[in-house]
Amino acid sequence: MNKRITFLAAPLALAICLPAQAAGDASAGKTKAATCQACHGPDGNSVDPQYPRLAGQYADYLVQALKDYQSGARNNAIMKGFAAGLSEQDMADLAAYFSAQRGLIAPSAPKTVPR
Repeated sequence: MNKRITFLAAPLALAICLPAQAAGDASAGKTKAATCQACHGPDGNSVDPQYPRLAGQYADYLVQALKDYQSGARNNAIMKGFAAGLSEQDMADLAAYFSAQRGLIAPSAPKTVPR
């Protein structure tokens, strides 16, 4: 009986102890993304290959990337400057917005050349 209670209680205790992940607000993220648009495009689909496409990326990946720019784990002076002033909620909102956007569109079938 005691083992059964421990077995059932352990996952619950773990869930309570884990830090809560702030939920992002995509509409707030859209407003906050105005600065990002110059390089990454209005919806995160940059047309310039030197800037990564953010649209359709996983939200947790985007949050981690921003945290890494803040800490210097990712070395990019421009992004470090942009990320420096972001709060956890700002990052979650931006990630929610960009992850909700349509990412890369599959290329259309090649057209046949008439003979």
